[in-house]
Amino acid sequence: MEIAENAALVVVDVQEGFEEGCWGPRNNPEADRNIAELIDAWQESGRPVVFVRHDSTKPDSPLRPGYSGNAFKGYVEERRGKGSGPELFLTKTVNSAFYGTPDLGAWLNEAGVRQIVVAGIQTNMCAETTARMGGNLGYEVFFAFDATYTFDAVGPWGWELSADQLARATAVTLHSGGFAKVVASAELVAAAGK
Repeated sequence: MEIAENAALVVVDVQEGFEEGCWGPRNNPEADRNIAELIDAWQESGRPVVFVRHDSTKPDSPLRPGYSGNAFKGYVEERRGKGSGPELFLTKTVNSAFYGTPDLGAWLNEAGVRQIVVAGIQTNMCAETTARMGGNLGYEVFFAFDATYTFDAVGPWGWELSADQLARATAVTLHSGGFAKVVASAELVAAAGK
């Protein structure tokens, strides 16, 4: 795997609000450790890191501004500003980090970045949407599958899918649709250290 010297790590919505019980059962208990290792590898190599925060517009959301759940998880917050490479903090109110403030696409393009790595929460929501849009916009996207997690969900007609089923569906969709290369975080950490 070839990781460009200026490949950007996009860390999506790793916020305290996802620790609240309202979301239901989650998958991948190793995700937080894997996200932290990716951030460390990117910062140590001087590559750019983008920290994305979801500022929900729903008044009862655990991710709403002014509520404790809006904050980044501690291990993310303590890493902000620690890298030798460029860093961007952006906020968004929708699923895609490409519709945030400041403009992610403009920042990446100004820096000549054509390769991004997506990690964060939730696998099948904001992480997937950011990866899909990145692919549509012409970026080479790596989806750090085990550095994401999601929750069980109920859909139309009472259809229920577990967090693992939803995560696998995301991996299959991104891979088969050509949106992103779905990879393990250890592969990315190793490639960043070369």
